[in-house]
Amino acid sequence: MTQIWNTVLFEPMLNGLLFLYSLLGRNFGLSIIVFTVLVRVLTLPITLKQMRSARASQEIQPKLQELEKKHKDDRQKLADEQMKLYKEAGVNPLGCLVPTLIQLPIWIGLYQSITQILPDNPIRLLSLAQHIYQQFPILSSLLPLNSSFLGLDLGRPSPILAVLVVATMWVQQKMMAAPTTDPQQKAMSQTMELMMPMMFGVIVLQTASGLGLYFVATNVVAIVQQYFIGGWGSLATVFSGLGAAARKARPKGKGNG
Repeated sequence: MTQIWNTVLFEPMLNGLLFLYSLLGRNFGLSIIVFTVLVRVLTLPITLKQMRSARASQEIQPKLQELEKKHKDDRQKLADEQMKLYKEAGVNPLGCLVPTLIQLPIWIGLYQSITQILPDNPIRLLSLAQHIYQQFPILSSLLPLNSSFLGLDLGRPSPILAVLVVATMWVQQKMMAAPTTDPQQKAMSQTMELMMPMMFGVIVLQTASGLGLYFVATNVVAIVQQYFIGGWGSLATVFSGLGAAARKARPKGKGNG
């Protein structure tokens, strides 16, 4: 199983990062960002399908609320009618999990690649040579890599990137969140919008910051994609609320006359 993992995902990813590193002026941070964009391009069809499904889910929220009122005493009937409505609208309630399931092995493979490419001891450096494609001697000549990027050491944890991961992931989730008037669903949604970014922030605080850079780049690309497909989404309500608060807090000016 380990050999299959190495052959199918880990080694192609590791050697791909080394190849990008050789093309991009030996800048490993830039290599991770370009790698992120390539991954997002390859998974774009799935991402677009997920975003369109989320948008359709937002549009049927009023109908879902009507069903909840109509069948509040019959949970089975409510579930059946909800699934029927999802099917008619072309919405998969579990569709949001697909991109995450696809990203999960990429996260693991990338973390392994970074820890191997930027080893913290000589033993890992020797182990790295076993995974570099021998038919491309130029890749071996790149070692050891420069781990510095914008003042960060990509082989070590970074609180700065942890904060950026939390902020960008929260923005992305807020843009994709379906509006609801149900207090219970709203509370649950707000809890998840905070818990998920915080969880990833904790992960970044404990791992090589190169992985955090990948998360930030992924979130930024996703924010741009979401904006062009569905606009600011629920984030627009945050903007309007901040604007109203700012206007309220602003001292009233004196008359001109």
